[in-house]
Amino acid sequence: MGKRVRLMLKQSIGVAASPIAGICAGSRVKRGTLLAVPAGLGVSLHASVSGVVAEMTEHYMDIDADDAQSAEYEPIAKSDSIVEMVKAAGLCGLGGAGFPTYVKLGTDLKGGVLIVNSAECEPLLHHNIEQLTKEPKKIYRGLTLAMQATHARSGILAIKSKNTEAIEAFRAVLNTGDAVENVKIHELPDLYPMGEERAVVREALGELLAVDQLPAAANAVVINLETAARIAEAVDDRKPVISKNLTVAGKLGQGPESRVFMDVPLGTRLSDLIETCGGIEGSYGEIIMGGPFTGVSASLDGVVCKTTGGVIVTQEFLHEKRPLGLLVCACGGNEARLRELAGKMDARVVSVRRCKQAQEVKGALKCENPGNCPGQAEKIMELKKEGAQALLVSNCSDCTNTVMCVAPKLKMAVYHATDHAMRAVGHSLVRRLPIA
Repeated sequence: MGKRVRLMLKQSIGVAASPIAGICAGSRVKRGTLLAVPAGLGVSLHASVSGVVAEMTEHYMDIDADDAQSAEYEPIAKSDSIVEMVKAAGLCGLGGAGFPTYVKLGTDLKGGVLIVNSAECEPLLHHNIEQLTKEPKKIYRGLTLAMQATHARSGILAIKSKNTEAIEAFRAVLNTGDAVENVKIHELPDLYPMGEERAVVREALGELLAVDQLPAAANAVVINLETAARIAEAVDDRKPVISKNLTVAGKLGQGPESRVFMDVPLGTRLSDLIETCGGIEGSYGEIIMGGPFTGVSASLDGVVCKTTGGVIVTQEFLHEKRPLGLLVCACGGNEARLRELAGKMDARVVSVRRCKQAQEVKGALKCENPGNCPGQAEKIMELKKEGAQALLVSNCSDCTNTVMCVAPKLKMAVYHATDHAMRAVGHSLVRRLPIA
């Protein structure tokens, strides 16, 4: 047998999928075989490889893959409904949030706007932009199918202006005779978090939503670029979601630069991906699954899921003995993540503050105006007064810029939650914004 893959039964927002009748340990499955369905909000799960089910628990299903894997797969049922085909494919938001896509496409926009979020906002990740550059027709097809499903009158590809090659590739599709006139490109500034849904709506439509509002409040639906591509695959190829595009970077034997992997089978172990890149180079700090800002710490035994966008092997942690203050931002790592990083730095946390614009909504922090920060001087002064001599922050680009206007004057060292990832690849650290 080939390598074993582990398919997590919960791969999206909502409930975990439950194995269907007839699927049990010892069952032989093919790529695309339906394995499990959710009893409520969630997404279905299909076999990412052909092989034999080796183990099943309440959390995952292991499959021992055949040595030889065919490119063929079991197709989903044909339907006249785009929404039903997307649901049958088990598609959720592939940008990281994991909201079931069939729910979004079930929104009746009544002439509103369908936005494909192509910001690929997290540093070091490049798989979205590479796919757009190489497969602009597929992205366009997914966008127009989503427009059709939601009854949108217009469509927008929102993308950072720096990605000129990808922009030109998509513009070439728009300039063909077959393209519809009501799809356009909107260029975004190169700041984090330009990929946040409300930031995309603000930039593309000129409307700032409240922290508890969804894009539907602006008569819009926002989907990720890779999600758009998988919509096209579900409808045109009847292909279920059995693989993921992602980026691997960091302390790797073949060098630190980002490497894009397309169509990685779901359930692939992170150790196998890292080994493909020459293994880990020397000692390291942690493995991040996701991007530097919002990713989570993972082990080598971790596996690729539908929401996995990156695998980053970081630099070793710097050690900090001075009392540490935490400044928590709604756009980056939460307090638990900052405390985890502080522990890995052997630092003692003496005070915690939230970013000035961070508001709690249903247990999570939301920024009042993502990427536009009014200043953090008051919060830093409070941290200083409570004994902090160094700061660990998780702020967006603009927030961090305001931190750097104050903290050094107070003789407070500043660490950013992304530092160990950025240092691993020689990337500039998140600190001062460059002067335009």
